[in-house]
Amino acid sequence: MNHKIKNILVTGGGGYIGTNLVRNLLEEGYKVRVIDTFWFGDHLKKNKNLKILKKDMRNIVEKDLEKIDCILHLASIANDPAAELDAGLTWDVNVLATYKLINIAIKKKVKKFIFASSGSVYGIKKEKKVTENLSLEPVSEYNKSKIIGERLLLSYKKYIDLVILRPATVCGYSPSMRLDVTVNALTFGALKNKQIKVFGGKQIRPNLHMADMIKAYKFFINRKIKKNKTIDQTIFNVGFENISILNIAKTINKIIKVKSKILVQASNDPRSYRQNSNRLLKIGFKKDRNINDAIKEIEEKFYENKVKYNNKFFRINTLKMIGK
Repeated sequence: MNHKIKNILVTGGGGYIGTNLVRNLLEEGYKVRVIDTFWFGDHLKKNKNLKILKKDMRNIVEKDLEKIDCILHLASIANDPAAELDAGLTWDVNVLATYKLINIAIKKKVKKFIFASSGSVYGIKKEKKVTENLSLEPVSEYNKSKIIGERLLLSYKKYIDLVILRPATVCGYSPSMRLDVTVNALTFGALKNKQIKVFGGKQIRPNLHMADMIKAYKFFINRKIKKNKTIDQTIFNVGFENISILNIAKTINKIIKVKSKILVQASNDPRSYRQNSNRLLKIGFKKDRNINDAIKEIEEKFYENKVKYNNKFFRINTLKMIGK
């Protein structure tokens, strides 16, 4: 543990990734503060080193960041359908709240700011190695809001240690589960309905196990930002398995106990891109898991009745229910 970093703020700490991340940070001895609306439920357990602020990111004030050393900024309106539901809300939360947060962070002398962007900012790419240097071609409000969030933060780079992570689609189990991301959704469909509905199928998507996403956040909490002429120390892809959606479905069928029928249907989602994370690997990061691990753990939790149909596991359903 980096002893300079003791107090961490996790925005979106009640979300799919945030819930597991907060638990992990607490286990490692950090003091954690969480800002979250908890629209999708609160699965955080009480802990003497955990302080929860149940509030909207747009309403943060200076005292919320008192004595914070590092911010992990995960809070956002996530995924394309949810972002399209209310574009105004998406821009308010993903961009304006980020602008407010970084300004307060600098004023309160926060040492480090780690931003959860998205690998989807690349849009449609045919290149076999999609590196951080390629152009960004957003195809949705979500992608656009993440790009503007990145650019906004980069303008503050000289005032704070800034890291921008572009994760692939995260998979695996969380108490605050998501069943609207590829591996999770297809695995759940196979287990519940013995059917795997594939829309399109040829689209290539990069994937990332939850444990490796958390490992990446912790890696950068502990990493001193160095000036390196060969490796940009600010923006990093985090994604390792570039697989077509149809091949993900076939992998699920090989792993889980029940055999499912794969139904291929037309798709209006053209997003297809690979992700190359050599920049991250070159500075010492090592991945531990893969989609096979995610499929197995979702199957295990399904039979424990912890992965089941719940509106809150589908982000767009929840936002519709609460009138967002």
